[in-house]
Amino acid sequence: MSSAPSVEAVRAALATVNDPEIHKPITELGMVAAVDVAADGVVSVTVLLTVAGCPLRDTITRDVTAAVTKVPGVTDVRLTLDVMTAEQREELQTKLRGGVPAKEIPFSRPGSMTRVYAVASGKGGVGKSSVTVNLAAAMAADGLNVGVLDADIYGHSIPRMLGANGRPTQVQNMIMPPSANGVKVISIGMFVEGNTPVVWRGPMLHRALQQFLADVFWGDLDVLLMDLPPGTGDIAISIAQLVPTAEILVVTTPQQAAAEVAERAGSIATQTHQQIAGVVENMSYLPCPHCTAEGKEHRLEIFGSGGGRRVAEGLGRLLGHDIPVLGEIPLDPRLREGGDEGKPLAVADPEAPASQVLRSIATRLGHRSRGLAGRSLGLTPVGR
Repeated sequence: MSSAPSVEAVRAALATVNDPEIHKPITELGMVAAVDVAADGVVSVTVLLTVAGCPLRDTITRDVTAAVTKVPGVTDVRLTLDVMTAEQREELQTKLRGGVPAKEIPFSRPGSMTRVYAVASGKGGVGKSSVTVNLAAAMAADGLNVGVLDADIYGHSIPRMLGANGRPTQVQNMIMPPSANGVKVISIGMFVEGNTPVVWRGPMLHRALQQFLADVFWGDLDVLLMDLPPGTGDIAISIAQLVPTAEILVVTTPQQAAAEVAERAGSIATQTHQQIAGVVENMSYLPCPHCTAEGKEHRLEIFGSGGGRRVAEGLGRLLGHDIPVLGEIPLDPRLREGGDEGKPLAVADPEAPASQVLRSIATRLGHRSRGLAGRSLGLTPVGR
């Protein structure tokens, strides 16, 4: 009967396993967090992935298991995959850059007091950008220092909706964002001519986000809102990697079809280990204008009802804890008009029913945190 292998022998075997993307030994990259060898030859290994949604996790599992199994005396291999912390990723990046530290993202810095919300939806057309803009303007009107990052690179619309007509100013390698309605804002739309489409693939999208987070001088923000594109693609994964503390705010409409895909968008939190701040139901109902005129209250549920509640309940079951429905925003044509004119309804008419719901959500989210925040693409502001 052979004796159990030594920890050193197992680590030597792990040193033969290369990360499939970086092509360096996982031991050299600091990916091996723990190795334990039991008396009966069962080996337990914990490997840290660089990002939660790593597409090559199956390859790492296969290669680690195969390498450790070959060590004499090993009877079984039990592999646990975890995710690197922001500090561990920074150390890895510095190591890969030859000791030169990467540019720091203030919102990922330990001790950052900025509350970061990634506003997500399963599909387009649910008013996600309108919700983002109105929440930002309402928070700013409430005295908070607020920033908005338009992370919807292909469908950027935040500058128009927020009324941000200014251009960023570049001071050496630092980008100074324009402000509108008391909100600092940055968007790829500020760096392209006219309505030129942005035709980029994953790596370029990631680098643009990284630059917006690290190179833009946001100052001391209380809240940063990031308007994500619909779905769970490259941008959502990059946000989770660059700002792992960002909380997901899911926007849906009442109908079943929208609720199902919105739940999918929120469920990315199970892979990225992010928190879900809550669910916002937009276009919930239309207050009957005739009934209102007669002093009565009647709701016309044009898109059905209960979508926000269904999304919250579904995500709650998935995550094992309650997810709140933060508000149900009624239909109001002035929300659309305000977006076209760059005048968010939440501040243009604070007493409107839709504004009251939006301001209530803004207060609830904004006052959870009040404190300090914490040219790889060669972007140059248009007109400069």
